[in-house]
Amino acid sequence: MAWNEPGNKGKDPWGNKNGNDKGPPDLDEVFRNLSKRFGGGKGGGSGAGVSSFGLIIVLGIALVVWGLSGFYTVKEAEKGVALRFGEYIGEVEPGLQWKATFIDQVFPVNVSTVRSIPASGSMLTADENVVLVELDVQYRVVDAYRFLFSAVDANESLREATDSALRYVVGHNKMDDILTTGRDQIRRDTWEEVERIIEPYDLGINIVDVNFLPARPPEEVKDAFDDAISAQEDEQRFIREAEAYARAIEPKARGQVQRMEQQANAYKEREILEARGKVASFELLLPEYKAAPEVTRERLYLDAMQSVMKDTNKVLVDAKSSGNMMYLPLDKLMQGTQSDSKPRKVSSNSSMSPTNEIIGQNSMPLDSRPSRSDRTRQGRN
Repeated sequence: MAWNEPGNKGKDPWGNKNGNDKGPPDLDEVFRNLSKRFGGGKGGGSGAGVSSFGLIIVLGIALVVWGLSGFYTVKEAEKGVALRFGEYIGEVEPGLQWKATFIDQVFPVNVSTVRSIPASGSMLTADENVVLVELDVQYRVVDAYRFLFSAVDANESLREATDSALRYVVGHNKMDDILTTGRDQIRRDTWEEVERIIEPYDLGINIVDVNFLPARPPEEVKDAFDDAISAQEDEQRFIREAEAYARAIEPKARGQVQRMEQQANAYKEREILEARGKVASFELLLPEYKAAPEVTRERLYLDAMQSVMKDTNKVLVDAKSSGNMMYLPLDKLMQGTQSDSKPRKVSSNSSMSPTNEIIGQNSMPLDSRPSRSDRTRQGRN
C-alpha cells in the first residue's frame, strides 16, 4: 500500500508524522539513525557488545572468502608469471597455488606447446620477378615473463620480423632458385635473419623450425615454370642414374685392369725365364759345337725335325712299283688319325714307324722292295 493511499493514516516514509510533505530528510539525521541501530549511539553496554560481535563475524566471513578466492591452478604445460602490485616477483610452477587476492596477479603462459606463425605474400626477387611465397615459423616460449612484458604483443612482433626477413631473403635470390633447387638455402637464410631481427627485442621465445612452403610463380607463366621444374627434376634423376651406373662399372673395370696387369706380368716373367733357359742351353751347347761342328749341326737338325714331325700325320706312297698312280682316300685317313690318336694299320703287311707313317695297302716294306734292275730282269725273264 502506498504511503499516500487511503487507509495509510498519513504515515510518511520520511518521518513526517503530520503528513505534511516537507521533502526528503536531512542526510545527517539518516546517518545518525543508522548508527543508533548498529550501536553507535549512546545506548546501553549490551547493545554495543552485540554490535561488535556482529562486526567481527562479518570481518571473519570476509577474510575466509578472501582466502578461498586466492587458490588457483597452473596446468602442467604452463608456467605462471606472478606480479605483486604490478612488480614481477617470480615464476609459478604447475600445480595448486595460492595468491593474495587484490594484491598478487598471476598470468599463466603455455611453455610446452609449439606455436606457429604463418607469413605469405607476393614478393619481388633479385631478377625482378614476382613470386608467391608462403612460410611457417614454429617457436616455443622459453621465458614467460619476457614473452608477456618485453613487447606489447610478442606474436605480432615475431610476425612482422618474419615478414621482413622473408622479403629480405627473397629479394636477394633469383626466381629459379626460389622455385627449384634453392629452397632449402632460402629457408636457412630466413631462419638466421629472423633470429637476428628479434634478438634485440628479447621476446623470450626460441624458434624451433622454419618451413618454407613451395613457392608459386604468377598464374600467367605457371605452365612454363612447371615444365622447367620437370626438366630440372629429370636432369637430377639422370645424374643420379649415371652416378649409380658409374659406381657399378668402376669396380669391374678396376678388377679387369688389375687382372690384365697380373697376366702381363706373368707373361713377362714366363718369357724372361724361357729366354734365360734358351740362353743357358745355347751356352752349354757352344763348347760342343766348337769341338765337333758337323756332328753337333746334324744333331740339331735331327732334333728340330723330330720336334716338327712328331705331331704331324704322314702318308708314304711308293710310286716306283708301277706306272699307275694309286689314289688313296687321304681325307678318310686324315679324319681317322684325328679321331684316333693310336697308330692305325692299313694292311697286315705294313708297319707304323715312330713318326706315324702310313703305308699304302698294296705296298711292301721299304727294305723288301726290289730295285729297278731287279724288276727289269724279272720282266725279261
